[in-house]
Amino acid sequence: MKSSEDSYFYLDGCATAPLRESVITCMVKAQQQGWGNPSSLHRIGCDANESLERARLSIANSLGANRSDVLFNSGATESAHLALLGLAKTQSPGRLVISAVEHPAVAAAAEQLLAWGWTVERWPVDGYGQIQMQHLDRLLEPPTKIVSLIWGQSEVGTLQPIQAVGRACRSRQIPFHTDATQVLSQGCPNWSELPVDLLTASAHKCGGPRGIGLLLLRQDIAERIQPLLTGGQQENGLRAGTESPVLAQGMAAAFHDIGPSQANQVEISGSGIAPVRDALLTLLCQTHGFRLSGHPRERLPHHISVLVSDRHGQPMSGRALVRALDCEGIAASSGSACSSGRDSDSPILEAMGVDPLWRRSGLRLSLGYWINPSSVPEISDRLQKAIERMNQTV
Repeated sequence: MKSSEDSYFYLDGCATAPLRESVITCMVKAQQQGWGNPSSLHRIGCDANESLERARLSIANSLGANRSDVLFNSGATESAHLALLGLAKTQSPGRLVISAVEHPAVAAAAEQLLAWGWTVERWPVDGYGQIQMQHLDRLLEPPTKIVSLIWGQSEVGTLQPIQAVGRACRSRQIPFHTDATQVLSQGCPNWSELPVDLLTASAHKCGGPRGIGLLLLRQDIAERIQPLLTGGQQENGLRAGTESPVLAQGMAAAFHDIGPSQANQVEISGSGIAPVRDALLTLLCQTHGFRLSGHPRERLPHHISVLVSDRHGQPMSGRALVRALDCEGIAASSGSACSSGRDSDSPILEAMGVDPLWRRSGLRLSLGYWINPSSVPEISDRLQKAIERMNQTV
């Protein structure tokens, strides 16, 4: 059993990433020099506002956006709610289209729209978790008024064809939102080249601080959104509450470190993490009991998702395996961190048509910049040991 922190391998980057050293350094400096309230008119407040706006400009530059396109908030969950609910509040009820494999935050916002008189239709996915494009024309017909798709699915890693859908939405003047939280953790696409109107992201998946995220939005869309939080005119009146220059500076430093990526080459972004992922996946596939889930090619570059079976070929509990891996010195997940606390069938695997017997057998390994490529064989060995220990109980 491994217990030393030095030999513990963190493979749960889709849940959160460790703070980058550059982020810590930047935040310490920002706390010392820009700790005031950015809305205050005195010198300390002005220094804080200058720090906040420098961070906003840095993030805009990293993403090929205008400074006015960047709206700060508490994280991707709030961003998704503001994008969908804030836009819906300014128009009569219609239809919201989301994929069948959305993050719980988007699904929760959709449920709230149902209470407002909207209809919600889930775009069917195939066995890889990718939307079925033959439904595009039907789903974009009236009464559809908003479309929201997760770009990179956090549980199974599959990438959605957001550029094709975005172009189709734009030709029909339908606002298009994407949850890009996992994608931006691996590379910063150029916002000016994306056929997307609203984009959600979070800092802590990128090696930045918890408690801050952003919503990128086109200015014509910003004019159509009503705030969910009121009581102040911060963030151009779209998000009341005192901003944190310290967190904003940390997020800016994380995006600067991540660097740019091509929107049509997400699967090979991530500063070279894809070959490390592939090396580990190759070793796993040579081991009895692991079966890949999600798309084999069009997937997040740092992401491995498998269905796990025991020595009899029967599904193994993903949650139990996560606990066994922890004893072997590996942090992993059995699904999205926002829903893995529930001992129930994965709704993502259900939407993909996975047999009910296997919907609790998922295992997710998500790598990052902190993984040394030379550690891949040891990680594979520990995974096999955890499986062997589990097999002794069946």
